[in-house]
Amino acid sequence: MLRTEHDPPDTVEQHLRRENERLVAELEALRHGSDRVETPRSVWQPSAATIWAIALGVAALFVIAFFAGYIPLQGQRAVVAADARDEEAALPRMQVVRAARSSVKSDLILPGNIQPVTEAPILARTDGYIQRRLVDIGDRVKTGQLLAEIDAPELIDQVTQAKAAGKQAEAALDQASANVQQGRTDMELAKITARRSGELVAKGAIARQDDDTTQAAYNSKLAALDALQKAVEVQQANVAAVQSNLARLTKLQDYRLVVAPFDGVITLRNVDVGALVNAGSTLLFRMAQMDTLRVYINVPQSYADSVRPGQPATLTVPNLPGRVFAGTVARTSEALDPTSRTLLVEVRVPNPDKALLPGMYAQVDLASARIDPPLVVPSDALIIRDNGAQLAVVRPDHTLHIVKIQPGRDYGDRVEVLSGLNEGDTIVTNPGDIAREGLKVDTTPAPAAREK
Repeated sequence: MLRTEHDPPDTVEQHLRRENERLVAELEALRHGSDRVETPRSVWQPSAATIWAIALGVAALFVIAFFAGYIPLQGQRAVVAADARDEEAALPRMQVVRAARSSVKSDLILPGNIQPVTEAPILARTDGYIQRRLVDIGDRVKTGQLLAEIDAPELIDQVTQAKAAGKQAEAALDQASANVQQGRTDMELAKITARRSGELVAKGAIARQDDDTTQAAYNSKLAALDALQKAVEVQQANVAAVQSNLARLTKLQDYRLVVAPFDGVITLRNVDVGALVNAGSTLLFRMAQMDTLRVYINVPQSYADSVRPGQPATLTVPNLPGRVFAGTVARTSEALDPTSRTLLVEVRVPNPDKALLPGMYAQVDLASARIDPPLVVPSDALIIRDNGAQLAVVRPDHTLHIVKIQPGRDYGDRVEVLSGLNEGDTIVTNPGDIAREGLKVDTTPAPAAREK
């Protein structure tokens, strides 16, 4: 068998075995060669000297094979041992990356519940019984459409009574006005009499006592006229009160007809024909407007400064896979909830085909542009110890510096760093337990990872 320079060195045993096989093959060849040659004499027999020569040759071959295998083997072992010692003495090699900021565009996905933009309970405004019910749940109605009719005979009687009371008040007002007119006539007569009496007293035609009586009668007529005018004002107030009560009862009578306040869908029907209803307490129906829906979401504090009214948003629901609904941020609360540290945001979503229903659970994606994007590092780079989250930063002299950080949002494979790290710092991606302050290391760039 031929050997090449790339084959590994044989062991001593293998070399000796190979030499023995070669000698046996040569002896067999000699023996077969002698059998093929026909001589008249006897078969050749090796002499003792030949046997001793062969034995010495085999022994020499064994010695040569021993030294040819053992010495290279020992050299190889020495090289391996030296390499092991060099590897132990070498600096630990660690993969590193540079701290960089995340993308300016942030896809913030938050859960929310779909609600109608306009939703109202329809309550009874008058007492009575349901005489007719014209709609049921799921019916689409228009503004002013009749929904139900309430039978209220007592209210009709109250309206009739209020009309009669109004006529009485108007008659009393007319009577008071007539009294005022009569009082004004009496006052004018007393005024003329008093003036004439004053002239006669000046001429000495009548006694002053008579003039005083005439003047007192005139003043009495003035006071009586003023009282009659006040009585007219009282009657006018009574008429206004009666008319107001009549208008109230008439409006309540109009409330016997329950109509839709806006275009929408009946989402709840709570009564049926013959049911007794009480004004202001009995829920008849519930309506919702479905053309445009709204979703309220709570945005974390770290993203509150990047959400603005008019910002586009997309909405998805689990039961409609593959469909994406476009919406817009309508308004924000402009203040954080002190309990959850979140900003309440309202997103309006058009719903022309009525595919979305109020009460659905949805995922809202806010494609926002962050003003100051935070630093992000691989999650494997975090060192979690008793004193909190830390990172191993490689200094220019290839020594480790353990820094404490404040982590932010966790993306799974990457983590935001809010404080404790500077942009451009070299950090160890997977420091392990050997990372300690001041450790000398050898660095190599880590494989690039896709940023989220």
